Amino acid sequence: MLNEIKQDAQARMAKSIDALRHNLVKVRTGRASTGLVDTIKVSAYGSDVPLSQVAAVSVSDARSLVITPWDKGMVGAVEKAILASDLGLTPNTAGTTIRLNLPALTEERRRELTKVVHGEGEDAKVAIRNIRRDANQHVKDLLKEKKVTEDEVRRAEEEIQKITDKAIKDVDEVVKGKEQELMAV
Repeated sequence: MLNEIKQDAQARMAKSIDALRHNLVKVRTGRASTGLVDTIKVSAYGSDVPLSQVAAVSVSDARSLVITPWDKGMVGAVEKAILASDLGLTPNTAGTTIRLNLPALTEERRRELTKVVHGEGEDAKVAIRNIRRDANQHVKDLLKEKKVTEDEVRRAEEEIQKITDKAIKDVDEVVKGKEQELMAV
């Protein structure tokens, strides 16, 4: 019973760290990444669909992305979606190919993005602490139902704390890695 609670907490904390990594992919570092356009929705065939479902996205060099819609009639819709997104990039169209050039980041913009990264890291830490609280509450509920002893509860809480400490350390490492990536010129 206690092992299930600990394993569930560990799995949920790992998912929080994965979500943090996924969110940090969207933070632009000055190096082109197909993850930058993952969240863009294109109005196609009467509904909003992810860009990846209407076009091929590839990295041509360190500072540019190439987007090639599968349907030639979708070029305008893809351009419009990119302009409407919060990327702040202007698409360059040549026939059926759309090129996104990523300008170099200024020092000030790098510092702003670092703050965003730290905010995402803090959100992940809060999520992990909430998972710890839930796990500890489940353990205490088992004590109230007299399914475990107080010694087992204390040991389980210590193990849950160790799992939490490791998860928070992992979050710090992810944030530090992204920060170094941002500050690299």
